[in-house]
Amino acid sequence: MVTAITGGSFGDEGKGKMTDLLAAQADIVVRFQGGANAGHTIINDYGKFVLHMLPSGVFHGHTENIIASGAAFDAEEFFGELEMLKKRGVSKPAVRVSSRAQLLLPVHKEQDILEERRLGKSGFGSTLSGIAPFYSDKYAKRNFQISELYSGGLSDKIKRFCEDKNIFFKAFYGVENVLSASALTEYLTEIRDRLKPYLVDCTYYVNSAVKAGKNILLEGQLGALRDVDNGIYPFVTSSSPLAGFGSVSAGIPPYEIGRTVAVIKAYSTCVGAGAFVGELFGSEADELRRRGGDSGEYGAKTGRPRRIAWFDCVAAKYGCMLQGAAEAALTMLDVLSFLDRIPVCVGYRINGAITDKFPETYMLDKAEPVYEYLDGWKSDISGIRDYDRLPEAAKKYVRFIEDRIGVPITMISNGPRREQIILADMRK
Repeated sequence: MVTAITGGSFGDEGKGKMTDLLAAQADIVVRFQGGANAGHTIINDYGKFVLHMLPSGVFHGHTENIIASGAAFDAEEFFGELEMLKKRGVSKPAVRVSSRAQLLLPVHKEQDILEERRLGKSGFGSTLSGIAPFYSDKYAKRNFQISELYSGGLSDKIKRFCEDKNIFFKAFYGVENVLSASALTEYLTEIRDRLKPYLVDCTYYVNSAVKAGKNILLEGQLGALRDVDNGIYPFVTSSSPLAGFGSVSAGIPPYEIGRTVAVIKAYSTCVGAGAFVGELFGSEADELRRRGGDSGEYGAKTGRPRRIAWFDCVAAKYGCMLQGAAEAALTMLDVLSFLDRIPVCVGYRINGAITDKFPETYMLDKAEPVYEYLDGWKSDISGIRDYDRLPEAAKKYVRFIEDRIGVPITMISNGPRREQIILADMRK
């Protein structure tokens, strides 16, 4: 059985906890896209962790963890996180890296920083992790696939790569001689030697696991509305966080994905630039941000305050549709417990007309949220594990969202810890 767990909106939905939960039932967890530009927060018996590069199954001793071919492999983050786990007493996880994955290099991060600086107020809110330069080089066929490091014939490619980067950096940023062939050769040699024990032919390995009937979890990063093709372009990530790309990256047929779970949050958040319909400001946003999550609503990678809005049914319905989600996991329901009334965005008013369809990016700046208001429950629900014990107003809120997005909610998170969860079978 192959399950995909992905973000149903802008990212920052609380996927870390839900992935950790499903990883406990998985034989293999496959991180299928992105790099170290986002973080999955997990709280367990070892403490609180934010993983940027490692798959979220690393805390389960029985689970193998694979970084797949479509990921932007940041070796520094990879080895840094492994060392962090070791220092904090976590048993050494079983981790493999696809030999077909490509290397995100330090020069990609340098380029990311300089580009955001060049763009100024017109920037994209990058996490400065080198993602856009990496994927740009990937599709221009300049990057280094990990398997190439063992070919013994890289000198010409290294020379061309350095020449291209030096010309680009001088022309765009006025920076000369940013990269030398000798320095890059030394870096790649070190990476080659350290990585060799972790490598696997991901395509054959995962296909064999599928045929063997293993439980496989495909782990996405960010959310559907940050998809490079179907999201709020150009304010998107540079890869596809959709479940469909999971099959591409892992090298398995799309029909093997038998279950897709979209994670949505009980209110809306995002980090980064771009239109965000219904964005809250001032004391209202500050209060919700302060109460959100284990330590407030701040980006797991950047530490930046997340932008805040009420739950957006239009965006979530579109995101779940893009993911092909047959079920949704609702997180952070407990955060709303302080409210007397809870606004929910059920439509957008654009040029005087109301729509429940998520429009193209250029129309989002004109969109005004249309709200319906639900009663709050005004009680602490963080200790509840049985759906029937939830206050009636909380259950009504869950059912209202289900009805509007057209996807059943099968898991409800009502706190940051792994055990703070209400599962679907408790609703029968």
